[in-house]
Amino acid sequence: MPIQPTAKIWHNGNLIPWEKAQIHVMSHVVHYGSSVFEGIRCYAQPQGAAIFRLTEHMQRLLDSAKIYRMPLAYSLEQLSNAVVSLVENNGVAPCYIRPIALRGYGEMGVSPKGTPTEVFIANYPWGKYVPGDEGADVCISSWSRMAPNTLPALAKAGGNYLNSQLIRMEADNNGYSEGIALDVFGNLSEGSGENLFVVRNGVLYTTPLANSVLSGITRDSVLTIARHLSIPVVEQAMPRELLYIADEAFFTGTAAEVQSIRSVDRITIADGAVGPITRKIQEEFMGIAHGLRPDRFGWLTQVNVNSNQPVAV
Repeated sequence: MPIQPTAKIWHNGNLIPWEKAQIHVMSHVVHYGSSVFEGIRCYAQPQGAAIFRLTEHMQRLLDSAKIYRMPLAYSLEQLSNAVVSLVENNGVAPCYIRPIALRGYGEMGVSPKGTPTEVFIANYPWGKYVPGDEGADVCISSWSRMAPNTLPALAKAGGNYLNSQLIRMEADNNGYSEGIALDVFGNLSEGSGENLFVVRNGVLYTTPLANSVLSGITRDSVLTIARHLSIPVVEQAMPRELLYIADEAFFTGTAAEVQSIRSVDRITIADGAVGPITRKIQEEFMGIAHGLRPDRFGWLTQVNVNSNQPVAV
């Protein structure tokens, strides 16, 4: 989906015009993928708009930077306030928010020593990420997730997503909406940009963090919602074939939200329809995000923006 520019981008503490948010081609990040980033959604609500789990997202940005030894000059509170300020100044909601910290222009070489760290935050309108309104048709990718102790899967880093690009491009080229990667041991890991859930005999399963998965904010939200709804939850390693005999399966992620999976490798999951557990979780998740159900977990940060889209009940 093409990016729709907004008026301002936050850069190192200041709001600057969208077109002025530029870096030099010789910046470290261009050559070595040295960035950490986040994806956050701001949802339309009946009385304005709200950012979903802002604090948790910005803490993960700080955590990713710490893992990659990338010093940031801003606190959790400063970064969170910057997001709110940007969204309110641009006056665009609903929207997608992209904070990114990167190694800039300084010295050349694999070592980032001598390169400054820059922080940008942008927001813009963005719609559905994974195609398939009634469920996505996906495949098991020929590409595996990175092995433990090679790249840190808990860091949401730019360089890590080269692997994701290969997974997604392969799926696209073969006519699928998305690809699912296995880990180095042949167990299920995650999609190119989504965590994975499987339902079998009324139990909700998901791959643990040790299977080279990102510690997803939406993943955590779904686990919290499932427990609130008294749905049994198990985090364990899962073989590929469990997907073929699953009762339900779905992706989670900020971009994907809660996206049902209809088939895997041309094998239809159950009857191909969105399953009852997936539906319950979708309705609770979207209901909270859109302000139609109580914010019982304290996930929403209100922003002073009048949404330009109606909220569906």
